[in-house]
Amino acid sequence: MTTSASGSASASSTPWAVTRVLKDRNAGLYLGGVVVSGFGSSAMWLVAGVWVKELTGSDGVAALCVFALWAPTLIGPLLGTLADRTRRRPLLVWTNLGLSVLLLSLLVVDSPGTLWILFAVLLVYGATGVVHDAAESALVAAAVDERLLGDFNGLRMSANEGMKLVAPLAGAGLYAAYGGASVALLDALTFVLAAGLYTLLRVREPKPLRAPASVGWRTQTADGARYLWRHATLRPLVLAGGTTMLFAGLNGAMIYAVAEGLGHSPAYVGLLYAVQGVGSVAVGLASGPLLRRLGAHRFAGYGIALTALAVAARALPYDAVALVSSAVVGVGLPCVLIAALTTVQRETPDDLLGRTTATANTLMFAPNAVGLALGAGLVELVDHQALLVTFGLVRLVTVLPLLRQRQPSRASASATSDRSSSDANPA
Repeated sequence: MTTSASGSASASSTPWAVTRVLKDRNAGLYLGGVVVSGFGSSAMWLVAGVWVKELTGSDGVAALCVFALWAPTLIGPLLGTLADRTRRRPLLVWTNLGLSVLLLSLLVVDSPGTLWILFAVLLVYGATGVVHDAAESALVAAAVDERLLGDFNGLRMSANEGMKLVAPLAGAGLYAAYGGASVALLDALTFVLAAGLYTLLRVREPKPLRAPASVGWRTQTADGARYLWRHATLRPLVLAGGTTMLFAGLNGAMIYAVAEGLGHSPAYVGLLYAVQGVGSVAVGLASGPLLRRLGAHRFAGYGIALTALAVAARALPYDAVALVSSAVVGVGLPCVLIAALTTVQRETPDDLLGRTTATANTLMFAPNAVGLALGAGLVELVDHQALLVTFGLVRLVTVLPLLRQRQPSRASASATSDRSSSDANPA
């Protein structure tokens, strides 16, 4: 399913590799869908928090927007079962079209009393994203030439993160000029365009095998969790990802307080988000060679250490430090997710891939929702600078189990999720 991790390094970040991928019809179409939908999602996810902050004046309630987006990961294994029981391309097309219609309901959000509509939409948005990620992980292997998978996925991550360089600023500018409804319309349009691109994919999908009648949904859902837990290479990586995202949620809830502490409006978060995107693009391009050189466990561990130091430094009340810290977080935070999700795709049979991917996403991203909820409460009670220093220092401890691994996995950068750490935790 993936390129080999041994031998000479695949030049996934070179112009030659980019040209090779783009010449493949399916790969080009798929990347187009990633870019288009990624632009709309990045703009909407940021603007939702700014929208709520301006309507309520509360940092905690604004942070709950991201909690609503990530809460559906708590039932990720159940949602992921759909991707193993349904043809993946139609599933992607219809989920994108469904979200485009749903987003139109945000046109009526104009006061604190109508914010429940926004939160309801964000919950459905998040649930659809779980299904989308699971289906995409399996469909890519069928839609894209196997020889291009490593190059394709490295480029996909860079393209997705690259959208976060421009989309947050564009979304913040559009919001400032025309309000949140205009951003919702933009996001709806991008989902329609992405659905059209997915429709053009040329891929033959066999009819999914039906589970025996005696095997219920609960058993099917649990298969992915059992596979992960019994796998000696996957288990520590996924657990490290979950711990990392718990702290990322706690840190992410501080972001509006950081902007306020620097004397800026909530829209300043858009700049921090964009700077973080620079770091994420860089690590996306370099992840293949780094994974081959370091192995998955050390690559993940070094990324966690970088993030911990950057989060602690963010407590200093200087714009320059905040911007540099955001860039370093962008480099460090995705490392454990890339390592874990890549290894999941390499090590998982196709008929389990949807459920296993969704289960891994739940184990890694559900703690993010918990961290955001806890952080939303803590930021109202405790000074955010003290919290950032504490979170950074405690996170360093979680690096030790990964660095003690004697035989790290040799995973190549062949699988990433459309969801990323920077979606959940701008800057």
